[in-house]
Amino acid sequence: MIAVVGHVDLTPQTLKPLEAELSGRLNRLAEPGSMVLIRAGRGLPVVAGRAARMAGLPLVVVLPSQGSVPALLPGPDRAAAGELLFLAAHVRLVPYDPADRGACRSADERLVCSSRRLLVVRDGSTSHGQDVTAHLIAYARSRGIVTETLRAPDCRRRDAQPPAFPGESS
Repeated sequence: MIAVVGHVDLTPQTLKPLEAELSGRLNRLAEPGSMVLIRAGRGLPVVAGRAARMAGLPLVVVLPSQGSVPALLPGPDRAAAGELLFLAAHVRLVPYDPADRGACRSADERLVCSSRRLLVVRDGSTSHGQDVTAHLIAYARSRGIVTETLRAPDCRRRDAQPPAFPGESS
């Protein structure tokens, strides 16, 4: 499996040209039987799902669950999850609360651990409390998982921090 992770706050202007570049990179990294693994959400996961389709690789989408049923995603991620489910060859239900940043980080760590390769899309900036991309790189490398970084061309990130999850202050 090739897990794809990256910054959650990339602008649409950055994401659009990434699709073809991600597809080419996934095609190059793929071995026989490879699949692409992503956690459902807007932005990069959708672009990675489209890129996997363009590369001819099956997509595995991780959805949050409560018990044995899918959990409700935050509003902006719902439409994205719908497209990802359409693109997916497989869906994995993973118990985590999508409104809890720590639970999302743990879900990403499990995603990384279940992969042979990690493809990271980032701009090279330092990590901050809103973004765990640098942590996931270190986490994968500490477990011997092959990690490849794709620098987003002309990367732009949203100026404002992503909105806080319910119950958190900004």
